[in-house]
Amino acid sequence: MNVAYFVVQQTMYFAIPLLIVAIGAMYSERSGVINIALEGIMVMGAFAGIFFINIFQGTLSGQGLFLLAMLVAGLTGGLFSLLHAFASINMKADQTISGTALNLFAPAFAIFTARMIQGMQQIQFTDTFHINKVPVLGDIPVIGDLFFQNCYISTYIGILIFAVAAFVIKNTRFGLRLRACGEHPGAADSVGVNVYKIRYAGVIISGVLGGIGGLIFVVPTSTNFNASVAGYGFLAIAVLIFGQWRSNKILMAAFFFGIMKTLSSAYSTIPFLKTLPIPNEVYKMIPYIATLVVLAFFSKNSQAPKAEGIPYDKGSR
Repeated sequence: MNVAYFVVQQTMYFAIPLLIVAIGAMYSERSGVINIALEGIMVMGAFAGIFFINIFQGTLSGQGLFLLAMLVAGLTGGLFSLLHAFASINMKADQTISGTALNLFAPAFAIFTARMIQGMQQIQFTDTFHINKVPVLGDIPVIGDLFFQNCYISTYIGILIFAVAAFVIKNTRFGLRLRACGEHPGAADSVGVNVYKIRYAGVIISGVLGGIGGLIFVVPTSTNFNASVAGYGFLAIAVLIFGQWRSNKILMAAFFFGIMKTLSSAYSTIPFLKTLPIPNEVYKMIPYIATLVVLAFFSKNSQAPKAEGIPYDKGSR
């Protein structure tokens, strides 16, 4: 049972960031804007959040510092995503090229800035955010061991974000308008919906969630930040496609990839996998092989928004 507890706990570390970033991507793409820049947004969010922790960890610690760092990461991701929104919506640039440019810019900016400020590109931080056991809940048999021990507050925040985001896009006027702008922006415009504003909102939401996702990916898995989120932004896009741009399916897809990532990084602690005569490199390839296989099967039946990636010109409907 100890191995099962460990696998579930590790899966949470990997699945929750994927879930948050993929949900953000869903908002952007269902508004009609492809957001390939998620990798760069995650890097910028993680950079700002970890740097904030590095500066204030001498005076603050614990969950308060972590929550403030999440806020900083989210704001940074939101601001950075404005570049993509402006290029895609106002300038009507190719959205894939715009996103790729931001992906190339983000790590270079993070490395340059870190070296300028502290003389090295790795930003060190002390992990004071780990929760050994949640009071009361951690004592519940089985469930407490699985979900309320050896955890981070980001797990519960991520689940809350998912629940709110899923409700908003399905059951609110804003969600209806956002979906309409991704399916038929001309029809939405004809009934008074400002397509540009809705698409800006979708991209900014994806930026905020991407920034938070970058930070909460780095914190449980490392004690320094080196301008990389290990391709998680691209994995989040795979989760989005696997989940067919629908929140409930994205939830399942995120945990599927989270399990794959856990197997690739923690196989040595699982007795059955440890005894298999398989090279380490093969285990590390598991999430990416799974990505290719899943995309090969599910991209054929895509339920992507009909107008995603197509710049909207208010003068022509």
